[in-house]
Amino acid sequence: MVTQYKNLINGELIENGEWLDVVNPANEEVIGQVPACGAAELDQAVSAARAAFKSWKKTPIEERRAAIMAISGAIKENADELFRLLTSEQGKPHQQAKGEIYGAAAISAAQSTLELEDEINEDSDERLSRTRRVPVGVVGGIVPWNFPVMMAIQKIVPAMLAGCTIVLKTSPFTPLATLRIAELIADKVPAGVVNIITGDDALGPMITQHADIDKITFTGSTATGKKIMEGASADLKRITLELGGNDASIVMPDADPKKVAEQLFWSSFQNAGQVCIAAKRIYIHEDIYDELSAAIAEYASQVTVGDGAQQGTGVGPIQNKKQFDRVVELIEDAKDKGYNFLVGGETDPSGSGYYVPITILDNPPEDARIVAEEQFGPVMPLMKFSTEEEAIERANNSEYGLAGAVWTADTEKGVEIAEQLETGTVWINEFMHLSPFAPFGGHKQSGFGAEYGKEGLKEFTYPQVITVKKDNVVA
Repeated sequence: MVTQYKNLINGELIENGEWLDVVNPANEEVIGQVPACGAAELDQAVSAARAAFKSWKKTPIEERRAAIMAISGAIKENADELFRLLTSEQGKPHQQAKGEIYGAAAISAAQSTLELEDEINEDSDERLSRTRRVPVGVVGGIVPWNFPVMMAIQKIVPAMLAGCTIVLKTSPFTPLATLRIAELIADKVPAGVVNIITGDDALGPMITQHADIDKITFTGSTATGKKIMEGASADLKRITLELGGNDASIVMPDADPKKVAEQLFWSSFQNAGQVCIAAKRIYIHEDIYDELSAAIAEYASQVTVGDGAQQGTGVGPIQNKKQFDRVVELIEDAKDKGYNFLVGGETDPSGSGYYVPITILDNPPEDARIVAEEQFGPVMPLMKFSTEEEAIERANNSEYGLAGAVWTADTEKGVEIAEQLETGTVWINEFMHLSPFAPFGGHKQSGFGAEYGKEGLKEFTYPQVITVKKDNVVA
């Protein structure tokens, strides 16, 4: 019998008798069902969040921190169950699923320590002026399918800490681990502060346009982000958008191919390439291109593609059929154009499970779809460059600007290059490191606003300035 999971609304676990199937991408079998919520359930969740906001915004911050730590503890204590459930719905190998679950617990704890102090603007004989941060209100959070638990926590925790309440919509593809967490925290957080609901694609616009939601925080595609901006504009909702990326890595000629090949591979292929900050374009200096591309291809031959629940799997399936079809289309387009493949390139859409073989292209042109578009799959285009200026120009030649990386033995040169890249985050000699204390956000069409750190926490607040005239006291 398929397990049915419930939503969390106003501290209660509820269902409405209408269900959505959740499929394991490794074998296309239904592994769970979740409520198909609509306007009625959304109204119920928003009303609960609005009522809870009245008291939660006045709750001392130490009590808010305690509630967040209770969430962190519940995730950590149930990590073994949660990571297996996450693999079954998302597809990522167990080791990567463990990283997401334990990472969510750790980030919850770390972010709970953040604080926004009052800022003194003026303290003179004439007046005292200070800026304080006040919570925005009811937050609508919309979470993608690639890191469902981490992205949920990324929205729930700062909202709670700021004094907001939240209605969170999971992806219909990957709701199970998040709903299990909802069950675990139902009695650990005051009723209405955190509400977690599920529904199909029609539910997202309802959240964006709901008159009693004050802010939207969304992680997903740029195309959907634009629709959210449009929907939120009607009543000027505050929005934070973490959108797509076509992240470039630049490998300088002094990098050691033997040392960086494995790291470059995983910078592209972690979570089957379904990472907004994965390296999706790798520019390698012509002096080391042949040696490094061969080393990456050799390493790739040792990595197993398969069911994430099976021991030894390094790269799991694509999470859903729509994305699988898109990745296959990009690979087929590259084949049709006659581009060279170092690894992979053969796809079998008729098989069971959404598996795409590890695919590495050999120096395709800059205008190739496989280069110009965000692949979001296990595909790595390697390209040659001759000069530093050329590499920077090509890396910046994108509508996106989420993240990037520079690989070099000369870290000062790495910093110099990083400062010329038009992205929100640049790593030097590493990849995908995000700190709960450093802001993360995109430039250009990779979104705006920030998550993590004090900048991310501020996204859930308004500044309020209070000015006291010292010499005008009314007796």
